[in-house]
Amino acid sequence: MPKVLIDFLGYVFFFWSREEGRPHVHVCKGRPSHMSATFWITADGVELVHNDAQIPQADLRKITAYLESNRQRILAAWAEHFA
Repeated sequence: MPKVLIDFLGYVFFFWSREEGRPHVHVCKGRPSHMSATFWITADGVELVHNDAQIPQADLRKITAYLESNRQRILAAWAEHFA
């Protein structure tokens, strides 16, 4: 079951509940799906791993900027969810 963090521009940002390891977030339009874009979230930045949701580049730039500016909050939510 996914843990939805936020809704931004109609995209949902979420973790899968049985996933652990390196902090990352999935992003897709509407509701959580396995066909999502995945971003690694680190203390230093954000990296797009893949874009299986086929999110347009203009939206990817906005999503990346949003993730960058909320990186610490997302890392805290990851730590709390998987604690």
